Amino acid sequence: MFMRIPSLILSAAVALSASQSFAENVRIAFIDPLSGPFAPVGQNLLHSFQTIADLSNQKQWGGSNTVEIVGFDNKGSPQESLIQLKTAIDQGYRYITQGNGSGVALALIDAINKHNERNPGKEVLFLNHSAGDPALTNSKCSFWHFRFDANSEMKMESLTTFMAKDPNIKKIYVIGQNYALGQEISRSTRAYMGRKRPDVQIVGDDLHPIGQVKDFSPYVAKMKASGADTIITANWGADLALLVKAARDADLKANFYTLYAATTGVPTAMGAAGLDRVKYVAYWNLNNETYAGKEIIEGFKKKYNDDYYAMASYTVLAMLGKAFKEAGSTDPLKVALAMEGMKVKSLNGEVEMRKSDHQAQQPLYIATWVKQNNTDVKFDQENTGYGWRTDQKIDAYVAAQPTSCQMKRPSH
Repeated sequence: MFMRIPSLILSAAVALSASQSFAENVRIAFIDPLSGPFAPVGQNLLHSFQTIADLSNQKQWGGSNTVEIVGFDNKGSPQESLIQLKTAIDQGYRYITQGNGSGVALALIDAINKHNERNPGKEVLFLNHSAGDPALTNSKCSFWHFRFDANSEMKMESLTTFMAKDPNIKKIYVIGQNYALGQEISRSTRAYMGRKRPDVQIVGDDLHPIGQVKDFSPYVAKMKASGADTIITANWGADLALLVKAARDADLKANFYTLYAATTGVPTAMGAAGLDRVKYVAYWNLNNETYAGKEIIEGFKKKYNDDYYAMASYTVLAMLGKAFKEAGSTDPLKVALAMEGMKVKSLNGEVEMRKSDHQAQQPLYIATWVKQNNTDVKFDQENTGYGWRTDQKIDAYVAAQPTSCQMKRPSH
């Protein structure tokens, strides 16, 4: 009897030390623009991730594990991103998140695939919050990459179905940044509108250098001359803000259908000129049907005098925390296996990480820029007095698209 007491104490101590050794602080390298023309968007996203990391740690989404988000400035460049990736890996990071630019995402996937092949047991996992090129979960899909945004085909399928019902749309002008995503939107606009509304004309299709155009008035002059009643663009950040400003200054009467009009700088550029004219398709609206995320939005505004719109930060960390618990580990390989097919309740409803291609399946919103009110537009953006009213919430199964991904899985 006397001999058993120390052994009980010893086994309890071993169990305690095991649970303590399991509790880890997982650092995630945020590799996105923190300087240059797209810095305002990058800073907003970094703050969004840090805000949700605090919430995750407080609510113990990852059990006893905590998460920490650290910014690495890639200056918007794929080459600089690869340097920052190497720096992060050398510093022991096993998780990265990125999203501003599909060209960057493609470069990161390639580098991470090579690193993981050469360094078994030291794998790195890529959590893509916003890069939308469909190739990332199709021809370029990777076991080590998970996308938490809807890809551009999902968004364009939903947006063009919505647009097809509007008989006033007769002439469309497409403009985009000259890289993977802009080129993809040009292609999908023609394909989807051609199928749904063959009577609609595409009267212009421009691609411009990303982050380099300071004055969009020559492009807007072409839009006016073309007689376009509708503009479709996947521009984001400064490129969208400057385009909308040029359209406002030239009194262009066309309606804008966008993917990123809720991103930093664009609401201020639109102001009253965008009223009832600008729409977006995205995975969330601050003014959603139940005001889910209200406390986060209000807290973010108070702390940063900025708008919380990058809701993927919530989904990423909710799913990562759940995967830590289910895997009983923070090892990227075990976590990746746990995330496949996983469902979490996010601020837009249920999000499922499709196993076949690691593309998140989730509802989408189409919203219009209107005056703030106390009913369906409680939150404005950038203190403009204008915000986004939901036109339609689209179920995940409607937005879903097939995949051509042939995923090479690690042998484990």
